[in-house]
Amino acid sequence: MSNAERQTLRESRKKDNKALFMIYQGLGEATLEMVALVKTSKEAREMLNKTYSGVEKTKRVRLQALRGDFEKLNKESNETVSDYFTKVISLVHQMRRNGENIDDVRVMEKILRCLDLKFDHVVIAIEESKNLKDLTVKELMGSL
Repeated sequence: MSNAERQTLRESRKKDNKALFMIYQGLGEATLEMVALVKTSKEAREMLNKTYSGVEKTKRVRLQALRGDFEKLNKESNETVSDYFTKVISLVHQMRRNGENIDDVRVMEKILRCLDLKFDHVVIAIEESKNLKDLTVKELMGSL
């Protein structure tokens, strides 16, 4: 091999190792063990594609369960507003990762609807003074 060819090969291997490293960084422990023995990023990508080829159906099933959880979610009497917000936002993020297109207004309406009775006056004040379409979830959290 000529010197230029060796340099090109070295650069190519370096890029492949970087790509493989990035793939490893994005995987959980169980998934990482599946691809830990592959030598190239292409092999890792092919293995992951084969492993997760049925993911769409799984996402739809998971999304159905998450939608049900979202609808049933209520604030517990001993739960703080901050904890309830965290629970709702976490569930919404899971739904979005699985392909649900849920807008912030729906999330805020859910939050306001499920608060304790002691927040009724605050909820009414927020709904009367602010347009939920112009309000962000973070601003709602600050208001509560």
